[in-house]
Amino acid sequence: MKNTILLPLFLLFSLVISAQLKKAPAYPLITHDPYFSIWSFTDDLTAGASRHWTGAEQSITGWVQVDGASYRFMGPADKEKKTSGANNLAVANQQEVTVTATRTIYRFTCGPVNLQLQFTSPLLLNNWTVLTRPVSYITAILTSNDGKTHEVRVTLNISTNVCINKPEQEVAVQKYVASAGGQVLNVLKAGSVEQPVLKKKGDDLRIDWGYLYVAAPKDAVQQIAGNVNDVPVAVQGPDSLTGKSLALRTDLPFTKVNATPQEKFIMLGYDDLYSIQYFNQNLPPVWKAEGRTIEKELAQAAGDYKKVVKQCIDFDQQLYNDTKKAGGEKYAQLCVAAYRQCIAAHKIVKDPQGELLFLSKENYSNGSVNTVDVTYPSAPLFLLYNPALLKGMLNGIFYYTESGRFTKPFAAHDLGTYPLANGQTYGEDMPVEESGNMIILTAAIAKAEGNADYAKKHWKALSTWAQYLSREGFDPANQLCTDDFAGHLARNANLSVKAIVGIGCYAMLADKLQEKDTAARYRAMARDMVKKWMELANDGDHYALTFSDKNTWSQKYNLAWDKILGLQLFPPEVYEKEIRYYLTRQNTYGLPLDSRKTYTKSDWILWTATLANKPADFAALINPVYTYLTATPTRVPLSDWHETTDGKQVGFQARSVVGGYFMKMLEGKW
Repeated sequence: MKNTILLPLFLLFSLVISAQLKKAPAYPLITHDPYFSIWSFTDDLTAGASRHWTGAEQSITGWVQVDGASYRFMGPADKEKKTSGANNLAVANQQEVTVTATRTIYRFTCGPVNLQLQFTSPLLLNNWTVLTRPVSYITAILTSNDGKTHEVRVTLNISTNVCINKPEQEVAVQKYVASAGGQVLNVLKAGSVEQPVLKKKGDDLRIDWGYLYVAAPKDAVQQIAGNVNDVPVAVQGPDSLTGKSLALRTDLPFTKVNATPQEKFIMLGYDDLYSIQYFNQNLPPVWKAEGRTIEKELAQAAGDYKKVVKQCIDFDQQLYNDTKKAGGEKYAQLCVAAYRQCIAAHKIVKDPQGELLFLSKENYSNGSVNTVDVTYPSAPLFLLYNPALLKGMLNGIFYYTESGRFTKPFAAHDLGTYPLANGQTYGEDMPVEESGNMIILTAAIAKAEGNADYAKKHWKALSTWAQYLSREGFDPANQLCTDDFAGHLARNANLSVKAIVGIGCYAMLADKLQEKDTAARYRAMARDMVKKWMELANDGDHYALTFSDKNTWSQKYNLAWDKILGLQLFPPEVYEKEIRYYLTRQNTYGLPLDSRKTYTKSDWILWTATLANKPADFAALINPVYTYLTATPTRVPLSDWHETTDGKQVGFQARSVVGGYFMKMLEGKW
């Protein structure tokens, strides 16, 4: 690989996208956080408008003009408004689409010219500066396919709907030149006239404060257009404009396109001014808290373009290779599909004391911020690549208890409704669920870091929650668990597993902190509970859904941490018995969650599959999930809750919990 750094980027693009993911329910284009998140819901980029993950239209349209003839490569035909000079509009022929961890790449034939269009959101978990920079690239690479030389212009229109919640909101746009860090950029800046900073909360919302930036190197031509779907003609627009659903247009001129690839890019950035309200204090995005400005971020992104894209290419290939080694080709593609979605369902800020907060939004559910049972399934991805971010997912919940704001003897469910993190708004507690989650994830951080320093910092809260689990966890009362959509359950066998594993994790942490008596006591408690659990849950050739209902079953996905953390609480025959039974219960699109319904949660299937010791059994359990990924009729950002009989979405989409797909890779690492 040492020689690849010498290769041009366009050649590197071609070398590493032949494998990877070719079919997805929806395709990530611009992915940074719950508000700055644009997707294509169709396989062909000209078949539909690009959209926010909620489904609201946030249109990006694009054309190539080759020797005066126009070819549309992005955006639907039914909204074209033809204007003079563009009567010979044609549709580009899309050859393929490929998704990698950080990029989505389209290839088109536009008459005598080939176009490669690449969307790069450089969410590099191993590069803090780039990860926290709110800037994505759209790259166009052009070559002649007929041996001749052509005059070419690529036009991209970005709708100002990206910076408002509803299309009827009025937007102000301005055009200017920015100079920073040795870079000169043409910039279009758009934001709502009203600027209601942090005035709304909820799930089906888009941001309507802060500013969208479309920036390009100085050789690009930019203007403001009245409609994002207008076919481009060479007319210079005003330097500022106020209106609704305006277009931010960039023309990239390519002179003399021949067989040698030519490459140009634009950047989309977002400055949300303030991102989160945290216990009544408005917090800026982390890059701003660290003293960076949006102009400097854009200039740095432009100057670092080749270096960043090279890092993305290398990272994507390494992730693909590592996940393929851990679980096979189909497993690797599932992880690729999950990567950007998981990260972009969070926002990175710092609390008033400078402590990191990595706050999730419970997308397409109730819009909760920092839901603990959303953090729990998301955790494997961050344990692999950046455990500090998992701490950022736990810090707010610890603070909520340690500040005295949340006074119950178990962990809170959430911190509020996004983006207002002022205290729990979910109507019902999940006492065993969330307490077990917090202890288990703190133990996982200790495993990742090789010490229990983080646990020591929060030992009082962890001890309170462990005591609660010792009293109430083994045979849970009628309460909700994370699968709350399935309703209440008393004596939930899988929830009992979580409590037992949580107690075992607390013993593990106590041991690391040299509290030997506490460790021995809780370890013995967990082992005694395992013996009782095996008796009460036993249902012949498997273990039941609840202690009181025989002829039932459920996925015991919480067992995964016992195996991965090496707690050795449950004997291997428990895993084996469950796996053998699960293999008899599968449907076309996966293993149902339990015996009550045929729907499933794909993140839990990936955890359950990790219990298998034989690669063939692991593959047998995850292959139907891959079938769902590539064949679901529901075209939205990956849903984690689907029907196993027909592959249709039941609920949820674009959620961070798909980070749980990385559990098998985590097992391999640990």
